[in-house]
Amino acid sequence: MSLTLARPQRPTSLRRLAAIVPARPSLLAAATVLLVCVPTGEKDVTAAVHVTAADVASMALVALIALDALRGRIPALHPAAALLFGGVVVAAGAATVGSIDPAASLTGFVRLTQVFVLVPAAVLCAVRDRFDQRLVLGSFVAAALVQGVVGAHQYLTGTGASYTGRPIRAVGTFGALDIMAMSTVVAYGLLAALALALAERRPGGSRRLRIAMYASAAFLTFPLAVSFSRGSWIATAVAATVLLLRADARLAVRGAVVGAAAAVVLVGGFGLGGDGVTARLSSIGSVSAAPDQSVSDRYDLWATAGRIWQDHPVTGAGPKAFQQLRDSHAPLRLSSGSDAEDSTIGFQREPLLSPHNMYFLVLSEQGLVGVVAYLALFLALLIGCLRRATGAGLAALALLAWVLVDFLYADIGGTTTVLTSVVLGLAARAALPDPDSTGAYGA
Repeated sequence: MSLTLARPQRPTSLRRLAAIVPARPSLLAAATVLLVCVPTGEKDVTAAVHVTAADVASMALVALIALDALRGRIPALHPAAALLFGGVVVAAGAATVGSIDPAASLTGFVRLTQVFVLVPAAVLCAVRDRFDQRLVLGSFVAAALVQGVVGAHQYLTGTGASYTGRPIRAVGTFGALDIMAMSTVVAYGLLAALALALAERRPGGSRRLRIAMYASAAFLTFPLAVSFSRGSWIATAVAATVLLLRADARLAVRGAVVGAAAAVVLVGGFGLGGDGVTARLSSIGSVSAAPDQSVSDRYDLWATAGRIWQDHPVTGAGPKAFQQLRDSHAPLRLSSGSDAEDSTIGFQREPLLSPHNMYFLVLSEQGLVGVVAYLALFLALLIGCLRRATGAGLAALALLAWVLVDFLYADIGGTTTVLTSVVLGLAARAALPDPDSTGAYGA
């Protein structure tokens, strides 16, 4: 009789990953960021629910963290974090109960809870050390480089979305119906790369990593410029200024000089995006005196949100109610939609379903209760990041500053919404103390 011993099989890559992810849940946070780049093919912007690959990854992260919490593997949230996130849930719940259409508002409640509570809290628990932090920030840089390369190619070859009648607007893999998505991803990656580079200036820092991150940030300025997104430009300029001032005031001055010189060389010398960028920049100064149609519509949408809030001052009209009440409260001159065109979708009119201002959206749909809850969350994170974050943790400050500025003329919606959740989670980790009072990783 012969005895044959079976050779033990090596664990597959999938099994290895399944063993690693529970021990390092920040991998799911990084996957959430990277999966934003996956094209969705979604054409119906009026659909009540849009589920993307990034959304699935974010909820897998929430499930993993919830399971670890039930098993006692992670400490409970700090009372400050629980209070801030809980306030948002209470505000959204009160708005849903008092909504003009509770059934329709229920999907909005779920989305708000996912974006502003569940995923940020999961990221807060998943990012446990500096490695986790760099992993997630590195995913922002990687996603930005992917979108930046695609966007730069679209501009240089004339295969992007329509801008002033020419197909030169860089939109990445997101398409003309999600016109702000590429600039958002690129801006996040630019700020993350700049923060990681600044963190490596400390003694013992990696010179190669510092150079790579500076080079990445420098490259990303081009696709950001040819996105022709005034809002992203403004938010990035403010966030980068906050980052540099917090890291080194003298470096901020040098950075401003170098940036201005680079812009002159690229735009004036090489003509990269010169005409469109110059015209777009000049239009920023005329948004109050002689606004174009998109800006005028935005002002009208803000006024519409204010009128809706006046009718529902305490808890608002309910999540998802703005689009139902828009026509009955909007001025007659408001456009029926904005134009979108590229080689994939052709020409379409995209309906204006939100006030394009997160603060006005909360005011109209969740009332004063919602405004207080959200402002408490945002201000606590901002102040905490300003006081506590150092080193690479400064990236959380810069990303949060970008979000808060961008919310002045944009709101949640679209493929990149889940990235806002990751940013809030990183900011919470940098701003709030750990339950064991050891402090944030960047402190």
